[in-house]
Amino acid sequence: MDRELLIELGCEELPASWLPPLTAQFGEAIEGRMKELRLAAEAPVETFSTPRRLAVRIAHIAERQADLEELLMGPPVSAAFKPGGEPTPAAAGFARKNGVEVADLERVENAKGVYLAFRKRVRGKPAVDVLPDVLAGVLRGLTFPKQMHWDAQLDDGRGELLFGRPIRWILFLYGGRVVPFVIGRLEAAQSGVVQDVRSGAVTYGHRFLATSGRAGRAIKVRSFDEYRARLLEHFVVLDREDRHAKIARELDAHARRLGGRVSGAAASQAKLLQEVPDLVEYPAVVAGAFGAEFLQLPEEVLTTTMIHHQHFFPVVNEHGQLLPAFLAVVNTEPDDSRIIARNLERALVARLRDARFFWDDDCKTALEDHLPRLDTVLFHKRLGSYRAKALRIEALAGWIAADVLGAPDAAPFARRAGRLAKADLATDMVRELTELQGTMGGIYARVQGQPEEVWRAIYHHYLPVGIEPAAPPSRADLGQAAVTWAAVSMADKLDTVVGLFAAGERPTGTRDPFGLRRQAQGLLRTMVDLPELAGLEIPVPCDRLLEQARQGVGEVAGVKDAPEAWREAVTAFLVDRLRYLFEQRGFAYDELNAVLGRAAGVPDPLDARRRLEALREVRTSADFEALAVAFRRVKNLSRELDGPAVAAVDRLTAPAEQALLAEFERRSASIREAAAARRYDQAFRIASGFRPSVDQFFTDVFVMVDDAGLRTQRLSLLRRLHELLLELADISEIVPKVES
Repeated sequence: MDRELLIELGCEELPASWLPPLTAQFGEAIEGRMKELRLAAEAPVETFSTPRRLAVRIAHIAERQADLEELLMGPPVSAAFKPGGEPTPAAAGFARKNGVEVADLERVENAKGVYLAFRKRVRGKPAVDVLPDVLAGVLRGLTFPKQMHWDAQLDDGRGELLFGRPIRWILFLYGGRVVPFVIGRLEAAQSGVVQDVRSGAVTYGHRFLATSGRAGRAIKVRSFDEYRARLLEHFVVLDREDRHAKIARELDAHARRLGGRVSGAAASQAKLLQEVPDLVEYPAVVAGAFGAEFLQLPEEVLTTTMIHHQHFFPVVNEHGQLLPAFLAVVNTEPDDSRIIARNLERALVARLRDARFFWDDDCKTALEDHLPRLDTVLFHKRLGSYRAKALRIEALAGWIAADVLGAPDAAPFARRAGRLAKADLATDMVRELTELQGTMGGIYARVQGQPEEVWRAIYHHYLPVGIEPAAPPSRADLGQAAVTWAAVSMADKLDTVVGLFAAGERPTGTRDPFGLRRQAQGLLRTMVDLPELAGLEIPVPCDRLLEQARQGVGEVAGVKDAPEAWREAVTAFLVDRLRYLFEQRGFAYDELNAVLGRAAGVPDPLDARRRLEALREVRTSADFEALAVAFRRVKNLSRELDGPAVAAVDRLTAPAEQALLAEFERRSASIREAAAARRYDQAFRIASGFRPSVDQFFTDVFVMVDDAGLRTQRLSLLRRLHELLLELADISEIVPKVES
């Protein structure tokens, strides 16, 4: 218990999505503030949270601040003393300011000369006197997606204290004793029930459960071990991992009793099992059921209703088919789980009845007939309605399929899927379950007899969202629609990115209201993984894609006369997103510099991937790493050549010059042939063979001679070598590995 720090902030319920990052932020803020105030943590910072509390525990902290020693510089010695040695007013004033005599000042020499100085030593304060400043700084520094005014203030002269939710109590113990701390309430809010929040040695259990006495009564604690144990007695499982494990065990047990297992949709769609531990303090699981007639609805409708709207876990049988049952995590210890389940069933069945009505009504109308209603759904004030966007996607998807992906047979399917891709936005089902946009369009297209190439492309056209190679959709998901899907997905995202950039909507810092980063990453990920997703190993000319998309957007009156600065901005944006994608896939920064920095514009993403994969493989060889170092010198010297390289080599008679020239003539064709076939690993290995001749050239040859003709031929040879290897990558960017 000695020197243990325990802080708990008791709040109104915090949103589940805030809790994991906020918990980590709370611990980091405590640790950072303690370092700032010279108070050492002698044990790791442990963080805990429930919907109603944020807690930090440090088993041992220093009893005092570290002493502070600061060197204060005064006037130069030349200005501090008169010729006779008497102190000048400058020296006397500096000594008086620091409470010492002039004779007690030090003389310190630096680059500017010799100065008088005073070494100020401040003894550290006891930890109990510093800790209130630690917590005050943390409360001011925590950030939230949204902050509340709750009529609170700190005595730090900075006015009102905003917070994510109102703070109701503070447990603040150091060495088992209370650290005084007060959050004051604004004068206008003071009343008999609205009072200052003062720190104490008490916490509170579950909001409405208690082992004895009344629910919500104070629980006195003096150490972390007692704190955790007493909370558990009062129905609060403090550790998030314990809550997660308890929920997982009970879900599995209840699903087995129902003759099934928890549906994988709860993980793939919403990561529900990762969310529910942050919704409850004392989790328990109850099972419920709904009428089997609702199983006639599409599975996506059922699972979305249960997962996204009710936070229920669907149950499937051994074949993966939905059962008319669900599991729910509740924040209580049910005496009669059947009563709770009955109430949950009523809520779910009401939603399912609505969904069945929407389904039946939507199925009466062909998907094509929903298109006129898209004129009433605005995409962007300068880009028009979703009907206008659908027409742009139709044209762009057909062009991509035929001219970019080299699949003219898929172009009619791509145009049709592009035209219908947004039609479900006008359906009743999507207006109620917005998470199913695109998905419902694919389902309606399927039941209305559209070809697989069309309905699957519509169903998946919002994907991919993640940039990981395994992120949906998979090739199996796409089936025969792989090429059609790629064309429609790329067209949709390309139209959004280019259109919004042309309309002046660009992400800045953390602000990205239109999700352009996500759209761009989905577009680039499709192109990077074309072989796996659509079975295509073809170049994708990004500049042509941008120009084609811009022509489509240019027909809209709102952006017809938009300044052409959009091209430079969107190019830089896409290159940045492509770099981010490859960073997340583990490529090193120097590899990215070498490949992505070699040319202007947006590089072909799949081609960049192949170059990076080859570069990562070949860079481990000693010859290539040495060549990369030498190539930096080649690059720098080639810049000394005024104008283009000359073809003449008659002055290059030295053996080292002849050897490098011969290697260039012998290897250049093979390198270009391998690069043209995208066999970049082979091209890099051939290029590695330049290493001996390049080393010998720089050892034996002085390039910058006075003879202008000879100098030009030598620089031209280096320029040609530089341009040859630059066709693969700018290998001068590769940083040699340092042996440890």
